[in-house]
Amino acid sequence: MGRNAELKLGVFLIQAGFHEAAWRDPSVPASGGVDVDHYARLAALAEGAAFHFVFLADSPSVLERDHEHIARVSRNDGFEPITLLSALSSRTRDIGLAGTATTTYNQPYHIARMFASLDHLSRGRAAWNIVTSGLKFEAPNFGHKELPDHDTRYARAREFVEVVKGLWDSWEDDAFIREKQSGIFADTKKLHLLNHRGDHLSVRGPLNIARPPQGYPVLAQAGASDTGIGFAAEVGEVVFTAAPSLESGKRYYATVKAKARALGREDDQVLVMPGIIPIVGKTKEEASEKLRKLHSYMHFDVQIGLAERMLGFVTDLRSINLDSLVPETLPRTNTTQSSQALLLDLAARQKLTWRQLIRLVSDSKGQLMVVGTPDEIARTMVDTFDQRAADGFIVLPAIVPNGLKDFVDLVVPELRRLGKFRSRYSGQTLRENLGLNRPLNRFMGNA
Repeated sequence: MGRNAELKLGVFLIQAGFHEAAWRDPSVPASGGVDVDHYARLAALAEGAAFHFVFLADSPSVLERDHEHIARVSRNDGFEPITLLSALSSRTRDIGLAGTATTTYNQPYHIARMFASLDHLSRGRAAWNIVTSGLKFEAPNFGHKELPDHDTRYARAREFVEVVKGLWDSWEDDAFIREKQSGIFADTKKLHLLNHRGDHLSVRGPLNIARPPQGYPVLAQAGASDTGIGFAAEVGEVVFTAAPSLESGKRYYATVKAKARALGREDDQVLVMPGIIPIVGKTKEEASEKLRKLHSYMHFDVQIGLAERMLGFVTDLRSINLDSLVPETLPRTNTTQSSQALLLDLAARQKLTWRQLIRLVSDSKGQLMVVGTPDEIARTMVDTFDQRAADGFIVLPAIVPNGLKDFVDLVVPELRRLGKFRSRYSGQTLRENLGLNRPLNRFMGNA
């Protein structure tokens, strides 16, 4: 399907919703983070609307710095993504299953094996969201005092992804013949050892599972620093991003596509999908009231802690005048550099005070938030698509299940009326539904 056809849609699944205080709403199950039925119901909503995939973020640590913040958030009681997606693979049929796994604190063999297993379990619906850990509290969980520096994390990630793809190519597609009469289970002429020796990794192979149904699970990435954008353009087939304005979205889209093109990649094989937080009401006033309700649940300790984390823990917001303007620069962080840069850019463009920036982070974390009617939200999405700032969106419901249900019931019909979203699945695998090519085995013809 061509670029000027239809939006791609994923949905971000999280315990209570994208808003930090959503768990306090009476409509939200407080124990949703460890309730597989809760996630299955959300996945069913998205699948019924023909979303392309569900997406699970992850961090192998508690994210918050102090107990005041930890005590008031619901994020620290949730499933590990691959485990949860494996369970959802048996409770869904068509929707893609995208999960996050870090290249910083994993080994390639583990990741290759787990995502190959998920791809087989789901019959070709798996996607790996590749991240380099950017949170300071992860390192001590893996025997390290400090997070590796930014460039080292990305250098390891590049090598890591190549190793994982090589392991997925261990067996040719038809290597497992399983002939009972002859007693031959596998044709070893179609078996290939990787024998990788690199700067960061040493992996022999082969993988002990057949090549994934998709060849490789779909590769997703979310680089936004200069190094991260280069990595996304190199390996990402679905590229997640935060684009809080049309102008920033167009800049990012053009940059990623140009860098990918320079590497010989086709535009339709690199799908840029920014996040969108839709606060949907039948009227503008109803939508605004939903956001005000979320504001009433938000504690100042959570607002401060979240802003400090997203700025890279380089400033103590309790010690400064919150009504002063946000400076153009802050000390450079070794954690999430892209979120710091995004928020400082937003503050500079809008001339925000610290208090205003803290509220913005509390509401949207720098993502695009649209508070309005179904028509307003749908037209914002279509305009962003038509102006080449997105190939689709990751829908970030502020609250679940109601926020997702509102989007499915009210916005999706508008997108279809505008001819920009499908009504049914078109393929058997996630690659087919996204229009992505199935990769060839690197060892074919080289045995």
